[in-house]
Amino acid sequence: MRTIKTIFLALTLFVGVTAMAQSTAKTSKKFDSKDYALFGQKFKVGKILTKDQMLKKYKNLKKGDTIAVQFESNIKAVCKKKGCWMKMELAGDDESFVKFKDYGFFVPLNADNSTAIVNGKAFVDVVSVDELRHYAKDGGKSAAEIAKITKPEVTYSFTAEGVYIKK
Repeated sequence: MRTIKTIFLALTLFVGVTAMAQSTAKTSKKFDSKDYALFGQKFKVGKILTKDQMLKKYKNLKKGDTIAVQFESNIKAVCKKKGCWMKMELAGDDESFVKFKDYGFFVPLNADNSTAIVNGKAFVDVVSVDELRHYAKDGGKSAAEIAKITKPEVTYSFTAEGVYIKK
């Protein structure tokens, strides 16, 4: 009887360890650095928020709050002069305005519509009319579109230390 219990216990442990290994393998397949180009600081990809989860985080922030986070989304637009900023999709029509820490790196000018994972700090910001016009000009907007910018805007901002863009 003792031998049967020992065999049963060993079999149970084996099945449990195998199930945990498969679960870990599934988790690690989500991100493979070979599928991405890195810009800025290399970072360990941890808990990546979706664009829906990220919008919920932003909605809970007040001006002056900052949270360290990673999120993955589609790049809507990139600065067409240098690649010094980008806009990433959030849920609905919302977007996150991403700048790069200390102006220390840039992303490709043609990165629009690519999937990216950003690592850094999220915060809510109020952007002045002058700054909004500057970004519009860098984004290739017409003079008429730039002239329509007449009031400051509350934005979901992000300072990225590193960015992985899917190849």
